[in-house]
Amino acid sequence: MQLCVALDLPSAAQNLALVRSLHGLDVWMKVGLRAFIRDGKPFLEEIRALNPSGKIFLDLKLHDIPNTMADAAEAVVEMGVEMFNVHASAGKEAMQMVMARVSALPNPPLVLAVTALTSFDETGFKAVYGEAVEAKATQFAKDAFESGLHGVVCSVYESQKIKTFTCKDFLTLTPGIRPFGEEAGDQKRVATVEVAKQEGSDFIVVGRPIYQAANPRDVAERILERF
Repeated sequence: MQLCVALDLPSAAQNLALVRSLHGLDVWMKVGLRAFIRDGKPFLEEIRALNPSGKIFLDLKLHDIPNTMADAAEAVVEMGVEMFNVHASAGKEAMQMVMARVSALPNPPLVLAVTALTSFDETGFKAVYGEAVEAKATQFAKDAFESGLHGVVCSVYESQKIKTFTCKDFLTLTPGIRPFGEEAGDQKRVATVEVAKQEGSDFIVVGRPIYQAANPRDVAERILERF
């Protein structure tokens, strides 16, 4: 299991201070939509300069028509990140086109598909997708697997079932981790590190419990000790 730290602070300076504080730890840096729109490619370069051996997960959840997604994926690869994601609900044609484009480039990154956002509860998800979370997340994961992606973003509670319906090496990245029983906030389907490990998560994403702490490095180290 690997730890992704969400760089979701209000400014680039604050996020970079967080990166500095975690220097030398075996963690991924997750750059989300707000940070990337605000700070762009130079922000990725600053992260890389601070931690040349670190890995970056660009969490933009690409979702558009197939050719536009493939064009965007190619641009992402050119920025040198080690992992990015798309929405599985864009469909198999779009995911297949993304993978065809990405696989033809040097040093292709990991590509994951978002199944069901962890901000959804059952009622909210069914209102949008017309099915229960587990059933639809599993179908989205099978679509991603058959399209050649490396894994999916899902909640901890779908991880094991998704691996059963795909294969044990199909990666699951699970947001909504509250390592020490913190409040769920705007997430609905949350879990502890121990549950994530038990359910076979390959990556866990932790944001607020780390970056809101008085000593983020200490919290990250305590999480890593639980692996």
